[in-house]
Amino acid sequence: MARARIIPVFVPHLGCPNECVFCDQKRISGSPSPASGADVDRALARARQMGTTGAELALYGGSFTAVSPALQQELLAAAQPYLADGTIRSIRLSTRPDAVDRAELAMLRRWGVQTVELGAQSMCDEVLAASGRGHTAADTVRASALVKKAGLQLILQMMTGLPGSDREKDTDTARRIIALAPDGARIYPTVVVEGTVLADMWRAGTYREHTVADAVAVCADILPLFEAADIPVIRLGLNPTAELSAGSALAGAYHPALGELVRSEILRREAAALLAGVPAGAKVTLGVAPERLSAMIGQRRENVDGLRRAFSLGQVRVKCLPQAGGGVVLVDVRP
Repeated sequence: MARARIIPVFVPHLGCPNECVFCDQKRISGSPSPASGADVDRALARARQMGTTGAELALYGGSFTAVSPALQQELLAAAQPYLADGTIRSIRLSTRPDAVDRAELAMLRRWGVQTVELGAQSMCDEVLAASGRGHTAADTVRASALVKKAGLQLILQMMTGLPGSDREKDTDTARRIIALAPDGARIYPTVVVEGTVLADMWRAGTYREHTVADAVAVCADILPLFEAADIPVIRLGLNPTAELSAGSALAGAYHPALGELVRSEILRREAAALLAGVPAGAKVTLGVAPERLSAMIGQRRENVDGLRRAFSLGQVRVKCLPQAGGGVVLVDVRP
């Protein structure tokens, strides 16, 4: 799926009937107040002045289809001149699975919306209930079918490490999302944000933190499932903001390079499988595509040094091998 430049406008909490335990959209989005048509106009006018063409307006952060029809039309109408002159080529928005119907989707298409992102978060009803989502997995299945039938691109968002979830349930959610054949997915490991119910649960000890290490392990399980199904994961990990980085992210899987850590772990696992049976003390050379070199070596050489120790090897080297594709190749083993 080709990606255009994204021009984001955040509409935090607008239209959302529930207070999900993990959610403080104002801190997560970095936007303290709801958007208006004037905000959309300003963002797109700046893009036009910079010579932007063919971009995509993204109305993120709230449950767009649950806000008042008047506000929906105000936000969408502000984008129309920029659709007409080619500054943007399309609009995408995010919403809840239980706030989508045929009439709404038909209206969105008329206003130039091409992509709808649904916050599935989990496909386990127990996890959804424990997280205060207010919808079921069946709502996600129904809404996904409606979005696709309307001729719109479908992006599904999931979270790992929610209350009541575990590695097995998160993997099952990934498989069930893949079965819905979305055009793309986002994976957001849970972060404990100040001011949320989840922060209170964490402080009280009723919620165990989903650490960076936890997130890396489970995401390394599920990312290959999406790749095998040819479903692009367009975001892995919460987008860093100044407020989250300054301390509002109290605990959980908040890391500016989480996606790189996950891909590094996937490569480490592939390399470990290749090294099984290699004699102790051997000097080994592994090959990866040039763009995978850093991930294979790992932060602070964590992968190569860890593999050397785990298999009692004399040396582990990694070289660029353009023909390696996306995986790891065992290039050479010497005594």
